Amino acid sequence: MPGATKPAILLPAPVLPSAMEALDGQFTVYRLWENPAREALACVRGMAASTLAGPVGAGLFDQLPALEIVANFGVGYDNIDVAAAAARGIVVTNTPGVLDEEVADLTLGLLLATLRRLPQADAFVRAGHWEAGGFPLSPSLRGRQIGILGLGGIGKAIARRLEGFGVDIAYHGRTRQPGVAYRWHPTPVALAQACDVLIAIVPGGQATRHLVDGEVLAALGPQGVLINVARGSVVDEAALIEALQRGDILAAGLDVFEREPHVPQALRAMDNVVLLPHLGSASELTRRAMGALMVENLVRWFATGTPVTPVTPVAETPFG
Repeated sequence: MPGATKPAILLPAPVLPSAMEALDGQFTVYRLWENPAREALACVRGMAASTLAGPVGAGLFDQLPALEIVANFGVGYDNIDVAAAAARGIVVTNTPGVLDEEVADLTLGLLLATLRRLPQADAFVRAGHWEAGGFPLSPSLRGRQIGILGLGGIGKAIARRLEGFGVDIAYHGRTRQPGVAYRWHPTPVALAQACDVLIAIVPGGQATRHLVDGEVLAALGPQGVLINVARGSVVDEAALIEALQRGDILAAGLDVFEREPHVPQALRAMDNVVLLPHLGSASELTRRAMGALMVENLVRWFATGTPVTPVTPVAETPFG
């Protein structure tokens, strides 16, 4: 209605410029890094969060007594204490679906780059070594058994692409999914034993912390390849470094790390590892779609009381 006060929104950290512009058009936006007054925080009814803001939990919620909704920029929401939010009646939303295809594309690119050693071949040409002889032969995707650790929306998008490569596909999740033709294995170790490429695409959080540990890596075997496009916390980074150094597995392709943006020197020094700076959904097209969905969740909440993609709080039951 004319003259109506716009709902107050808190931005703990900057988000995509297009999303910030949309938020400014719909809401009264307080930027936490500009140190808004306590009186302003008391009026905040919504929050636009992202992993750049760091953990969002009880300490911040306690400063926002009017908070109704936290709209997260990303499909993963392990940066948000969902239990603390639920205890205060705060709704949490994320941005699923709009990034599935982009992350799946990146995963296949990372898999091929790791197996066929594409970054190493590029460096070989740039250094002028080709004139002295050919690049060494690489491993192949042909004949490989692929295990997908987490067959959610992104996992299924990855599997659809892999079908076109004519490889066998299996998966592990908390339960066997009805209507899925891929073989299900009851534990991560059983999946690793059955495959020689393991793709991690489970959610982050305590339930999946170090799900890929030394035992899983040993089961993957000396010709095994690990691809992590999930969260850095899903893989025991120290165990991975040790497995790569000992030759317990062949190679790894990593888009995420335990203490981003820090990447251990041991990984950076290895020639059998491909390292990316968390690029899974990082295209202009997809990030704009994620930002638009984050904003739409806030708009719909204040207009109808029903956001587009609410997160359902679940118990942190072990994934394995």
